[in-house]
Amino acid sequence: MAPPRKSVLPKPLPDSFILTDTEKKKWRLGKIIGQGGFGLIYLASQDIERPVAADTNFVIKVEYQDNGPLFSELKFYQRAAKPESMQQWKRSKKLDFLGIPTYWGSGIAEYNNLRYRFMAMDRLGSDLQKVCECNNGRLKKTTVLQLGKRLVDILEYIHKNEYVHADIKAANLMLGYRDPEQVYLADYGLSYRYCPDGVHKEYKENPKKGHNGTIEYTSIDAHKGVTASRRSDLQILGFCLLHWLCGSLPWDGVLKNPTRVQEAKESLMDNLPDSVQQLSVSGSSTDEVAKFLFYVNTLDYHEEPDYRHLKTLLGSAVRGGLDFSKPQGAAGESSTKDPRTTDKQKGQASRVPKAKPSSPEEHDDVHEGMKSKMVPARYIRGPPLTKPESQQKEEVPPAVRRSLRPKPARTYEEYDSEEEDERPKPIAAHYLRGPPIKPRSQPKQKPNPKRTSRKTNDVPLTSGRMDRQLFPQRRKDERAKCETEHRERREESAFQHSPTYRYPEYCDCQLYEYTDRMGKWKDSVPKNSSPPQRGWLMSWLVFLSVFLLLVAVVGVCQRTLKPL
Repeated sequence: MAPPRKSVLPKPLPDSFILTDTEKKKWRLGKIIGQGGFGLIYLASQDIERPVAADTNFVIKVEYQDNGPLFSELKFYQRAAKPESMQQWKRSKKLDFLGIPTYWGSGIAEYNNLRYRFMAMDRLGSDLQKVCECNNGRLKKTTVLQLGKRLVDILEYIHKNEYVHADIKAANLMLGYRDPEQVYLADYGLSYRYCPDGVHKEYKENPKKGHNGTIEYTSIDAHKGVTASRRSDLQILGFCLLHWLCGSLPWDGVLKNPTRVQEAKESLMDNLPDSVQQLSVSGSSTDEVAKFLFYVNTLDYHEEPDYRHLKTLLGSAVRGGLDFSKPQGAAGESSTKDPRTTDKQKGQASRVPKAKPSSPEEHDDVHEGMKSKMVPARYIRGPPLTKPESQQKEEVPPAVRRSLRPKPARTYEEYDSEEEDERPKPIAAHYLRGPPIKPRSQPKQKPNPKRTSRKTNDVPLTSGRMDRQLFPQRRKDERAKCETEHRERREESAFQHSPTYRYPEYCDCQLYEYTDRMGKWKDSVPKNSSPPQRGWLMSWLVFLSVFLLLVAVVGVCQRTLKPL
């Protein structure tokens, strides 16, 4: 049976199906509780004699055997997330909790001629994305900073074990099933071994692999097609913290254009910390996130981050449990509204001049090319205006502001028209026939032994052929010179008595060439060519001489034999 397509979910396995992992442990499947991009998640239990209970502590992720994400995730758990290694790490770092799910086993199963790969792990609760949606996209500042510090601990452990996650986002942060205060970083399908056997991967841009990952949070290196590194993970985490704190990101309106998203991220990182501080919302400053991203921006591709310093930047005094309640303030309620909503829904917030826009340049970078609309409330942030509006406009001259705007993206048709304008014009036919004919100024034509036809109806005359027609005396001189050269070569060559030797019918230095390697004459004269007049006369003279000699011999013989 042909293998299934990798882009489709696997066909469900029957209820109470028994799986056996590589360590011969038995697992019984329950009902499906979720699905990902390529796999299904089942409740599972090690008690195969009873149906799987609804409050079981285990789940099994199932995908087709040929799928890559589950294979990558499985390799990560087997190499980097062994339970004994995690326990030793927590003791050395004095951590009470490390948010990496526990791996319990894996194996291969077959059902209806289809092969499946499965992995058993801890059961987790809801994901953080659902919590953010309930809070209009925002979380409290203390909760954001606490999440950041916990994720730094997780990333430090992963990085020390030669891996990067490369896909940090709220949908991959799972709350504990028994304890919602515990947050786990899950889904290692895009995890990458950046430093196999202690050798870091080299920095190499590959446009064919650009823009990989979740477009809202993926790193600038990933936009350029560079393989993920430690600074990539930290940059993705910084974008996530900014989103959870503000409820939106400056490039939310251009997510369908990865190149525009990349430009907006580069502009944000190049203007730190002001570019992030200007995104502060009411009651929640972004100073800590700005410092975090500023430090990440100073890291080299191969450099190891200072994780303790990163946790200090996120606030060493932030302690306590996680509070996922809705932030207070109108900014928290309107921060996640879609910029494509009607003016009626966002009109009042956009007309209130209580906040300063991030900057004309940043706003143009993100929204260039879109229809003119009222600025959404989510982009109106920062301290109150202290100067009249006229003075604010005079700070940045219009000419400078227009020069700083990026050019709108061009379509393929525009590129094609530019290429057509840049292509060279076709040369007129009268320029293709060579320079004007002058005596003794035409370049010699190289021999062309490969020509096979004498037809030149559609081909203009070359300068060599025109020269031979217009200057017959030069043609005779060249022929005499060639005859002399051929005569000298025949006298010196050892192959002149060879049966395969063939004397040229007439001499033309442009139609014959001598090959020393082959030791033969290479004749490129067409078969229907006629010999010159001189060779024809010589042939008749030889024939007449032989004929007269034979007549004389016959006459002598007759006179001698007649008396007998």
